[in-house]
Amino acid sequence: MQDEVERALSQFAAAPVSTVCAGRTDAGVHALNQVIHVDAPVDREPYAWLRGTNRYLPADIALQWCRPVGAGFHARNHARGRRYRFLILESPVRPAIETGVCGWVFRPLQAEAMRDAAAHLVGSHDFSAFRAADCQAASPVKDLRAITIERRGAYWRLDFDASAFLHHMVRNIVGSLVAVGSGRRPPSWMAEVLASRDRDAAAPTFPAAGLYFVGPYYDADLAIPQHVPAMDWIP
Repeated sequence: MQDEVERALSQFAAAPVSTVCAGRTDAGVHALNQVIHVDAPVDREPYAWLRGTNRYLPADIALQWCRPVGAGFHARNHARGRRYRFLILESPVRPAIETGVCGWVFRPLQAEAMRDAAAHLVGSHDFSAFRAADCQAASPVKDLRAITIERRGAYWRLDFDASAFLHHMVRNIVGSLVAVGSGRRPPSWMAEVLASRDRDAAAPTFPAAGLYFVGPYYDADLAIPQHVPAMDWIP
């Protein structure tokens, strides 16, 4: 995605443009409110950057808003936290029209069991047990501020809010929550996995389909939007 956005910005500005993103996403992961900053090589009105750049972007990528910020603003370093959302279909039959936009489980899930398990993860912890082997983060300690688990019809929505995330951290946690929710593990097992700091102690990484980066958030005085219409589309 970043390459496509930089290419479109450069075409619109008729000059090379590089970007800095608030967070990285793996292949197959959707970004609904990714925040980027650029040092603009030309002076244009915000609406012109928005509409002009979108003209050069593929159909599945679109800038949602644009606003000027101070010269010292940094999309990644100034973020106070980041949010992810996981959408999972619970059904005996695999997804069809929703392929690629939701995960899938065929075993029934129990909400309270998953919530009890998730409670063990909230707070500042060493999340090595949920860290990918090739993760390049300087420290495995992150502040996981909230996990919200809701069922909406046949779909489960899991929301994660943290200071930052390790590589595959959300997908690894979801894999373990599904193991608990399906009855294969008790909720207390999650605390054991966390304490082990051992990736092999946790469940397999859940597939990327259904994972959405729903954006960072910043100090209120920066007035950076935290919501885009696509976030309402997810059940």
